[in-house]
Amino acid sequence: MLNIVLIEPEIPNNTGNIGRLCVGTESKLHLVHPFGFVINDKNLKRSGLDYWVHLDVTEYANVEEWIRNIPDPSRVFLMSSRAEKSYLENNFQDGDWLVFGKESVGLSKEVLEQFENHLTIPMSKLIRSFNIANSVAFVIGEAKRQIDLKV
Repeated sequence: MLNIVLIEPEIPNNTGNIGRLCVGTESKLHLVHPFGFVINDKNLKRSGLDYWVHLDVTEYANVEEWIRNIPDPSRVFLMSSRAEKSYLENNFQDGDWLVFGKESVGLSKEVLEQFENHLTIPMSKLIRSFNIANSVAFVIGEAKRQIDLKV
């Protein structure tokens, strides 16, 4: 099972779509407060449809609480448009932690400094970033493909 982490998500529709993606890929969702919405927001539920009841989700009060729950920090991968290594060059394993920052600014410098593995998603120079739900889908897809090849 992959662990998908959203640090301070801001847009309920994105979180709902990512929750649905986690249900479909049998991944666990970790949500780190503060959020830019209320967890029972109707847009969150609409995007997640009726799948939200099947979601394996854990909430953390802050980054520090989340970090205390990571068994192996070497298997934490932070997604950043400033990273040099592509997620396509990484070797993923079952149980990895894939971490995404808030929609407006990504991951903070403080969070990035906590872990050594930073990955980027290659993209055209015409855009700053992909939508976070699309970014999660890209990375989960590649990680699941690699894990399935190893089975």
